[in-house]
Amino acid sequence: MRTFILGFLIWGIFTVFARWYFMCEIRNLCGEAEPPPISRAMTLNLMDGDTAILQGYEQFEFEKNSIDANMTENNQAFIQAVANYLKENPGKNVTLTGRFLESEMNAPASIFENLGIARAAFIEEMLLKAGIDDERVTIDYEMVSGETLGEPISFSLYIPEAPDEYAKLQFRFEDMTFSDANFEFGKAVFKPGEQFVFYADSVNTVLTDNENLQLLIIGHTDSIGSDASNLKLGADRAVSAMEYFNELGINKERIGTESKGELEPVAPNSKANGSDNPEGRQKNRRVNFKIQPVLEGTDS
Repeated sequence: MRTFILGFLIWGIFTVFARWYFMCEIRNLCGEAEPPPISRAMTLNLMDGDTAILQGYEQFEFEKNSIDANMTENNQAFIQAVANYLKENPGKNVTLTGRFLESEMNAPASIFENLGIARAAFIEEMLLKAGIDDERVTIDYEMVSGETLGEPISFSLYIPEAPDEYAKLQFRFEDMTFSDANFEFGKAVFKPGEQFVFYADSVNTVLTDNENLQLLIIGHTDSIGSDASNLKLGADRAVSAMEYFNELGINKERIGTESKGELEPVAPNSKANGSDNPEGRQKNRRVNFKIQPVLEGTDS
């Protein structure tokens, strides 16, 4: 009987060992499975004009209709490398151009007007956490046709003091820009979209809780029309936006308005061959909202 039991135990041990050896050593199925590698194009660069300062990094990836990037270690390394370069070159700033698909045009984008801006702002926050001052990062955006984003975010350096015919934008809560999608073409009647309503409600809360802050609204236009008519249209749009904030409960005395007309474009109004550039003009037709401290001696 003892011989039988001993034989049975030996057989059991051998069976367990044989199964372990087959599954673990031969098929390599034991332990925690390694996550499958993310296959992305290694074409992400930091550009200075036509020169690549950093190159050969993994492109960022965003799921459809998503603001947050699926970050890899390589992505993190690129962010750190960009931050290091900016620290070593204080005379250079960087523009992040965020892209979104035409099919994502109406996707929620938090307080931002589109996913391109929101995605660039997501990456900008990482640069700020890496020690880069927010004034050294500007944002641009671009809508892309098709079904895939080959380059969701691009990075380009510029010299802030160098002469430039185009203004730089910073899409932050205290310095936010919305396009004329909130207005009828050529008119000043303000019809806020969903993202702007969300943003305006937050501004209202901040100003209500902080009497030492005020709001400045600046209207901009494209170059179609005369200088005088564009200056007036920018002013009328700023005033129309002010009326909206006033209806939310913000006293008009805490809101200032200005117009730059067509004087500060952020993109070309026409292409290099002289033809119309609708995308550029769309970016130029905008209203800028700045939350600022109340200056001493200013009525609030």
